This record gives sequence, C-alpha cells and structure tokens, in this order.
Amino acid sequence: MADALPEAFLRAVAEGFPADFLTLEPSELEEYGRDWTRVYSPAPSAVAFPRTTDEVARLVKLCHAHRVSVVPSGGRTGLAAGAVAARGELVLSLQRMNKLGPVDLLGNTVRVQAGAVTEAVHHHCAEHGLTWPVDFASKGSSQVGGNIATNAGGVKVIRYGLTRQWVLGLQVVTAQGEVLELNGALEKNNTGVDLRQLFIGSEGTLGIITEATLKLAPLPGRQDVFLFAVPDMAGVLSLFREARRAPLILSAYEFFTDKCLERVRRHRKLRSPFDAPSSHYVLMEAESKEASEVEAWLGSLFERGLVTDGTLAQSPSQASELWALRESISESLSATGLPHKNDVSLPVAALESFCSELEAVFGARYPGWEINLFGHIGDGNLHINVMKPEDMEKAEFLAHTKAADHAMFELVSKHRGSISAEHGIGLLKKDYLSYSRSLAELELLRTLKRAMDPLNILNPGKVLDV
Repeated sequence: MADALPEAFLRAVAEGFPADFLTLEPSELEEYGRDWTRVYSPAPSAVAFPRTTDEVARLVKLCHAHRVSVVPSGGRTGLAAGAVAARGELVLSLQRMNKLGPVDLLGNTVRVQAGAVTEAVHHHCAEHGLTWPVDFASKGSSQVGGNIATNAGGVKVIRYGLTRQWVLGLQVVTAQGEVLELNGALEKNNTGVDLRQLFIGSEGTLGIITEATLKLAPLPGRQDVFLFAVPDMAGVLSLFREARRAPLILSAYEFFTDKCLERVRRHRKLRSPFDAPSSHYVLMEAESKEASEVEAWLGSLFERGLVTDGTLAQSPSQASELWALRESISESLSATGLPHKNDVSLPVAALESFCSELEAVFGARYPGWEINLFGHIGDGNLHINVMKPEDMEKAEFLAHTKAADHAMFELVSKHRGSISAEHGIGLLKKDYLSYSRSLAELELLRTLKRAMDPLNILNPGKVLDV
C-alpha cells in the first residue's frame, strides 16, 4: 500500500497548482507507477502532471520541504525499472510538457520540452530536412527527457553515437527546486566541468530534466535495407568487417538468431524472405551513392561464401517488412513466453568469444533453457533473452535467473564489457553494478548523489544505495 502524502503538502498543492495537476486515481497510479519492466508492483502515492518548468520547480521545492520522494516519469519504456514507483513515491509525469520549439536552421538545433515524444521530434525536424538521430523501436512512446536521462542508444548508434552526443543544452530542476540552464545552444563552452553531462545518463537521481536544446543532423540520403543469412556469430562479425569496407555508409547493423525469428513469426505471423533457414541473420541499413558498386560488392559476398542468402528491399514497404523482423523481437518474446532480459555491451572484437562462453555456461548449468540473442552488433550491444521453460514455475525461474545473471556478468567483466548498454541500472541491475564499476567509482557516485540530493528524494534507490 502506498504511503499517504502529508496533509500540509496536499493543501499546498491544491492551493498553488491547477485542479488537474495531481491525481490519486488508482488506475492512474497503476499506469504511471510502472515501466516496461513488469517486475515490480507499482505503489505510488500520487501522480503530478506539470506543464511548465516553473510548476516542476515549485512542486520539487514542496517535496523537498515535506521530504516527499519523487520519481520522474517519461514514456516509461525502460527495461531496468528506472521509472518504477514501488515505495509510495510521488510520480512526476512529464507527458504534458511536450512543446516543440522552432527549428533553428542556422545552428541546426531545436529546443523542446522533456515530454516531447521522440517520433514527434523526428517529424517536426524532417520538414526542414533535418533529424535528431536518436532512434529506436520505442520512438513512438519514448520521450526526450527519458532518452537523455538514460543516455539512450538504439539502432543508429553505429553512425551517430549515443544520445549525449546530440544534446547541446539542458534545463534541469535540482532536488532543492532550483532551475539550472546548462550550456544553451553552444557548440563550444570551455569554462570548466560540463555540468550538463552529470545529468545525462543519471536516471533522474540528480535532477529532473525539463527542457533540452537538441543538436540536429541532415536527413540521410536514400537508405538501402538488406537482410542476410549467415551460418553463425563468426559469420555475423565477418560480414560486419566487410560492410565497414564497403562503398556505403552504415546506419545500422543488427543481428538476430533463428530462435528470435521463430518467435516473431509465431506472434506477428511475419514471413521470412528466405526459403532455407539459417542460425543467424543480419539486418543492415546503409546509405549508398553508386548502385553499381553496391551490386558488385553484394555479388562478392556470395562468391566468397560470406553469406548463404540475402535480399535487398526494393521499396519502402519492403524495407519496413524487413525492419519489422528485427523490431518485433522484444514484443514477440513477451507475447510467446516469459523472457528474462539483459542488455550488455562488449568490445566488438570480444563478441564471438563471449557468445561462445555464454552458450557453454548455460549449456552446463541450465540445460534446456532457450536463449534468444539479438542486438546492435555495430556498437557491441547484445540483448540476451532467456525464456522460462514451459514446465518451470515462474518463481523458480526468477530465482534461477539471479544466479544466471551473476555467471553472465562475470563473463561480461572478464571481457571488459558493461552490464548495461542502453537501458540503465534502475532497480533491476543495481545489485550487479560492481561488475562494471570499481569500488572507487561507486563511492564517488555516492558522494555526488549525497552532495546534490542530500535528502535522497530524487528517484531514491535507483542505480545505487546511498
């Protein structure tokens, strides 16, 4: 049961904010108290819906004065329980703060509120031949503030990098309710520590992002979408090496296994473009200029036995069909079973040996478990989904996955990887953070949190305990 908010706090909110600012409606508490993790039961005390930075700042000042814990909330598409309110916190939803400012065609920037939906930003900028090149399957639901707070990745990192590369300035509300304007629209600002970077990727534990000045890029030219069948992970990486030398500019290089494809076909009824099955598939998107050079390169792949089959989308609809095979995987895994999800990052050169060792560990300790692998091979991001065996109870499975995660993260640490590539730490991975961060780093992070949020009211318990 969620803790009740102090009466004095509720009176102050009623007197100082619009009538529709705060809700205690049980169905809305249920909806806004959770994210896509679906592991923790939501139990917020209330949900607030500000429309301006001023409203956020005044609310946070009240929360600080009354020691009310706050969980900032965006599109809630995260998979690490970073936006879960399970301990009676007040959820601060940014969804009404979705204004898009005019596109600056001289500086190639746009100022938006934190609740702006990623896809809406794309459409807004596309009218001017520009894009904010942060892109992923959840772009229709995810919000800019959440993308920045988690330093989101996605399918175009190989070409454009992570979210932090595309944020020039931030407006942030601190734990004390002060408003910070950080860097504005400056490309250069050499005046000491870049405070903006403290908040990017901090998962709402240090401050609440309310507005951002985004850096834009020209819309790419014509994008070719390919799907290849390869025999194994070594084949995925061999093709990647060739693609980097090819007469094209890679925008995305994704892979998935036959088990993922089987689940997608079962759930979405999508068809494979290939007659013969393969164990691994590569979806590649690239910008090319000389069609004849690309055709020659494609022919050489078959001649040298680097691919066993392949297809090139001949229309936008065919390109969407190929992308659907990759982007429907997460949804299909959840619809056809109970997946235990992990999102790790490895040096690209270590992927083959890591996957081989991972298979050996699971084969020895957890025989019969189905492992579905997919991810953004171009940037070393591997999504590892272990499916609950049908004859195993959920509680038993979840108990086993804790031990399995330790074994997996030991391998990640051995190969100098990260236990979280793009979904953050939240509640879900907090106990494993030491596999990627040293004791000295963890203590420095705690010191930073204590200094900036001494009452521990901003997303308490997320990332690490203080």
